[in-house]
Amino acid sequence: MGWRDAARLPSLFLEALKPMSIGNLSPILRSSNGFHILKLNDRRGSTSPVIARQTHARHILIKTNELVSEAEARRRLADLKERLDNKADFAELARLHSEDSSNVKGGDLGWLSPGDTVPAFERAMDALDPGQVSGPIQSPFGWHLIQVLARRNQDISREHQRLEARKSLQARKSDEARQEWLRQLRDRAYIEQRLEEK
Repeated sequence: MGWRDAARLPSLFLEALKPMSIGNLSPILRSSNGFHILKLNDRRGSTSPVIARQTHARHILIKTNELVSEAEARRRLADLKERLDNKADFAELARLHSEDSSNVKGGDLGWLSPGDTVPAFERAMDALDPGQVSGPIQSPFGWHLIQVLARRNQDISREHQRLEARKSLQARKSDEARQEWLRQLRDRAYIEQRLEEK
């Protein structure tokens, strides 16, 4: 079976494996798929913390549509960037001009971990120093001005565990659904044998 997360094993197997020592065989197990004997070859686990470099950022988003062209969105952001370079308040400009739900918080996106944003946004954000404001950046959502407020290395083990647990549950449900589908196919299948007379 290879290496399997405990969360990806059927509960019948997991209960049988818990008390077993490495190299031992399980008693005969019966499931809806048949009879099983398990051998525990080895165990491994990771308890080391997951550290991520997080960025606290805010942005101003201008969306493109039938009324706002790419050039118009870039021009509007260039004007806003010039105002920011002349000491305008980023949060105030975001409240007035940003076209997403973060505008009520002054464009604040909170602490972002790698992979939380689309690649184009993340690349531009990662290239900035704290306090620096980007020029207009295009993403699938529109055009942005991005400001990095701070950076930190954060232990995200809990969040990582939650994400892994969610993935494992989805994989287990998918496995169980596939096994149930195969069982139903086998139950509906029949073989008809005809003897031909000579």
